[in-house]
Amino acid sequence: MWLFKRLTFTLMLTALTGCGFTPALAPGDSGSALPGRIEVMAPDDRNSFDITRRLEERLGQPRDVNWDLNYTLTTDEEGVGITPEQVTTRFNIHGQVHFTVTLSGTDQQVFSGQVRNSTSYAATGNTVSTLTAERDARQRLMFILADQLYTQLLLNSDQIVQ
Repeated sequence: MWLFKRLTFTLMLTALTGCGFTPALAPGDSGSALPGRIEVMAPDDRNSFDITRRLEERLGQPRDVNWDLNYTLTTDEEGVGITPEQVTTRFNIHGQVHFTVTLSGTDQQVFSGQVRNSTSYAATGNTVSTLTAERDARQRLMFILADQLYTQLLLNSDQIVQ
């Protein structure tokens, strides 16, 4: 069994090497030029604070800033679980982020895009548990959107770094 696992691992490694795969943050790759060099816009509410915090976890605190990241966040909520008594017991929260990366201190856009996702929460408990579930769902959504945005930055880092 261990021989099979070892052989499988070796074959997978060989296949990845043969296809030209390189890690996005490898030294000398364009993705490695992003950490510490992108300043994320200042948050103005809880949702944008969560996005900014997550992006700074991924990109690092800005030190030698070359680019500014600005975004517009929109969310909406819909009730999806409705009892026969017309009480909503489940909500979906949809989020969308339109973002632009500009050269620092200018309006020269180097990359833009959008990401979207959704999450949900149950409203079956008391008011406190429902509010806690909603807050948790919103934070999860902001982290998901921030991770998707970070992935877009990495995938398109060659356009940003140029």
